[in-house]
Amino acid sequence: MIMSNLNTPSRIEMIQPDDWHLHIRDGDVMKDVLADTARQFARAIIMPNLKPPVTTVDLAKAYQSRIDANLKKLGITSFTPLMTLYLTDNTTADEVRKAKAEGIVAFKLYPAGATTNSDAGVSDIKRCYQALEAMQAVGLPLLVHGEVTTAVIDIFDREAVFIDSVLDPLRKDFPELKIVFEHITTKQAAHYVRDASTNGKNTLAATITPQHLLMNRNAIFAGGIRPHNYCLPVLKREEHRVALVEAATSENSRFFLGTDSAPHSKGAKEAACGCAGCYSAFNALGLYAEAFESVGKLDKLEGFASFFGPDFYALPRNTKKITLSKQVQAIPAELPLGDATIVPLRAGETIAWSLV
Repeated sequence: MIMSNLNTPSRIEMIQPDDWHLHIRDGDVMKDVLADTARQFARAIIMPNLKPPVTTVDLAKAYQSRIDANLKKLGITSFTPLMTLYLTDNTTADEVRKAKAEGIVAFKLYPAGATTNSDAGVSDIKRCYQALEAMQAVGLPLLVHGEVTTAVIDIFDREAVFIDSVLDPLRKDFPELKIVFEHITTKQAAHYVRDASTNGKNTLAATITPQHLLMNRNAIFAGGIRPHNYCLPVLKREEHRVALVEAATSENSRFFLGTDSAPHSKGAKEAACGCAGCYSAFNALGLYAEAFESVGKLDKLEGFASFFGPDFYALPRNTKKITLSKQVQAIPAELPLGDATIVPLRAGETIAWSLV
């Protein structure tokens, strides 16, 4: 629900959203990331690309225990982590069935070498077919980092090539496997998800990040190298950003919120070989509101942020409401991250929307 003054929206009241793609890391930094996230979101899909990766139910349970311990220290009782497992060439059908029985919500496909801590990822999707058959049978979604990693493929083309060479064949081989094409970045991906036939079943969706809605690849090079705008999949041309905004604001339930907020210390980003990832957890909802407002579709934000994700995962929608106010928010230059600092997305700038 949007409340307006002289046709200018000033407040947005909406069902509290969830984040369907989040990195919280481990150890001392976790509490800072959790505090930022839980201030805005009721639930979040927790990515499993730790070192070592979370490949088994037992590892996921241990990770959740550490998350719960940090939430308790912070006094947070209103946030639920949704645990995932890291798919490997060696994931067994038995582990898939155990994961379903123990409340794991999805498996994550990282092509080997695609992004942070993906070295243990899948080398050939066909090696996972036994596990994928089990996932399809028990109804566990596959979350896909949609890029090929072949060295001869241009980094800006990796997502489009992935659609043709991996995703489309995979969907033909497993037509009832639920798949989330995560953090899509291209017009090709937006149109593929929009137009794909699913025989009337809810088996294909995509998440979209705030950085890919608000920035194109020029943002990485504006006035010099901007390491805090560097993420993977990398930002693309303006035509792709426009296509993502069209998808996110279309009220098509196949598209929903997933920040891919990825914490790296300032030093790890501002390095000779800087890490990939944007930290949007601090102000994600304000950033999404800015993107939707830019095309006059703030009234479409609630579906994208609060409804379509839980519907896809067959989870109940939240009932608590939150309010965003059109009140200028100054983004700090740095924030604490364990014993270091982190530079949030849009650091040192202001954004128009703030969480009340």
